[in-house]
Amino acid sequence: MMRHGFVLLTFCAALMGCAATPAQERRPIAWDGLGQNPNRPPVTKRRAANPAPTQENPNQERERVLGTLRPYSEAWWAVHDEIEAENDRQLGTKLVICPRCVQSPSPGEDVTGSVR
Repeated sequence: MMRHGFVLLTFCAALMGCAATPAQERRPIAWDGLGQNPNRPPVTKRRAANPAPTQENPNQERERVLGTLRPYSEAWWAVHDEIEAENDRQLGTKLVICPRCVQSPSPGEDVTGSVR
């Protein structure tokens, strides 16, 4: 009798495992990032009635002034440095460097150009 109960219990446990498979089918599908995400419903995009005006290049006016100045004069270098500073600022907003990736040298250590 004990043997029959064990067989029945094993059979029921096996059936419970089969019953769990439909729930697994409803789980999210692994998405490789190519194409549309199958786990999200499609989103319709709406256009704004008045799109935001595009930000014009702040260096445009400086470059125009730079063209009117005598090359390599003090005024030319001043405007040139402003243009370069603005370009560096724009690049700095786009460039992100992980702080763990850049090791700062210890204060007492001489620094060379090579990186290990």
